[in-house]
Amino acid sequence: MRSAVIDSQGTFQLEQRPEPVAEPGDVVVRVRAAGLNAADLQQARGDYPAPPGWPADVPGLEVAGEVEQIGPGVMGVVPGDRVMALVGGGGHAERITVPADLLLPVPEGLPWEEAAGFPEAFSTAWDALVTQAGVRAGDRVLVSGAAGGVGTAMVQVAAVSGAHTVASVRRPELHNRVKALAPDGQVDVVTPDQEAAHAPYDVIVELVGGENCLQRVALLRSRGKVLVVGVQAGTTAPLRMFDLMLARAQLIGTTIRGRSHAEKVLLAATVRTSVVPLLAQGRLRVPVDAAFPLDRFADAYARLAGPGKFGKVILLP
Repeated sequence: MRSAVIDSQGTFQLEQRPEPVAEPGDVVVRVRAAGLNAADLQQARGDYPAPPGWPADVPGLEVAGEVEQIGPGVMGVVPGDRVMALVGGGGHAERITVPADLLLPVPEGLPWEEAAGFPEAFSTAWDALVTQAGVRAGDRVLVSGAAGGVGTAMVQVAAVSGAHTVASVRRPELHNRVKALAPDGQVDVVTPDQEAAHAPYDVIVELVGGENCLQRVALLRSRGKVLVVGVQAGTTAPLRMFDLMLARAQLIGTTIRGRSHAEKVLLAATVRTSVVPLLAQGRLRVPVDAAFPLDRFADAYARLAGPGKFGKVILLP
């Protein structure tokens, strides 16, 4: 099968790899579409290695496709099932082995491109906002980098939770598209220099990083929370700890890829029962910025690294 591979120089190549086999507890999925994420670029730079048990040199954290093989001990899954999954790596290939307990059903009628962009973005958003921050109706939520794949998911998860969101988007031409993600009145879209005018916030979602990102602690309401989810613009930032103390605030760092299998199974179960139904009902959607066939992998990664995206970049093996 064909796979996108990270070579020793940290660049992406297309290579032939052996066909996967379904071991006990696993299924083999024929990948119809696979999402791209910032983690793929970080992995190529050597900053974010794949966890044990996943391909060390094949990127790709989320896939959607059809079950082709079923390993011993797997129940409740049959060949041909339409599934999607958040995986530890290896998704940018024509086939992948996935633990069956991580599978999510693809709602009827949902295009493969949208299914492939769902698992990572919405698992991250639900886990961060609902499970960790406990967002609730009436809260005010600031999302930085709100036009990206995870950003658009955060805006929608905040909305279905009843919160009011201030979506920070650098490019004005994307403002109306971000605003349309939530019902009227539930989201204000601003440029980064306008964030303070809409403070205070109960929850701040940091998806960009950079040396000034923790200055947003000063915008928190008492007992507010900052969720550090993405750091593409820089991984080091000074913090005025007195601001954190005065607000009696929490600073929470989170990632999913390095969690134990048991933790990932628990998260998948939560997403399966609480989030996938919202997708099936049309209350959540997956904006797709661009989709590329696998042999145009270089164009896909270039689009991922470039500015001005709205939603997900997708590969189509």
